[in-house]
Amino acid sequence: MSRLISTLPLIALMALGTATFAQEAETTETASEEAVEGTTEATEAPAETETVDAETGLDMGTEVQEDATYIKEQYGDWQLQCFRSEAEEDPCQMYQLLREDAGNPVAEFSIFKLPGNTQAVAGAMIIVPLGTLIPEGLKIAVDGGKAKEYEYSFCSMVGCFARIGFTQADVDTFKAGGTAQLIIIPAQAPDQTVVIKASLDGFTAAYGNVSVASN
Repeated sequence: MSRLISTLPLIALMALGTATFAQEAETTETASEEAVEGTTEATEAPAETETVDAETGLDMGTEVQEDATYIKEQYGDWQLQCFRSEAEEDPCQMYQLLREDAGNPVAEFSIFKLPGNTQAVAGAMIIVPLGTLIPEGLKIAVDGGKAKEYEYSFCSMVGCFARIGFTQADVDTFKAGGTAQLIIIPAQAPDQTVVIKASLDGFTAAYGNVSVASN
């Protein structure tokens, strides 16, 4: 479980679909290799897959692979997103897909707990849209209060990512708040700001069920 929990931030990055892309790429590669190996036989007779009955020619089906992640519980506007493992208890993080006023998804916010021997009691992964002005950083405020600024870690085809830590005071502010404002600066309009709202409804309950990541 420790090894899997340590990958929680990375898994959170893939929530917009890169995991699916990787799975499809792997499937395509495997299929290509099988096709090459069976080229000689295919010239003599149609190749049969392992799922086809040799006598009847009927497709016997294949076992459907379960998704690596699943939603265990819903707490207000936060989901408890868990990852399948061989451990007694699957590791879980709290997750919220953030949307603009029109309802379109624009960002992702996931939080997991950290061991008690660090200044940060919780870690978070926040994904914002491409086209964000990276040097300006990501600012987070609660209910219009004083904001804290965090640096972005990197950008990819999925978006720009901030891997940040929260102190106990930060977590307490989230628990007592109603809405968190994620403030970003568009690269094409550096004189403007974009505010992405994250509801804090259900934050306390969700946080109470989040797994603790290992070192």
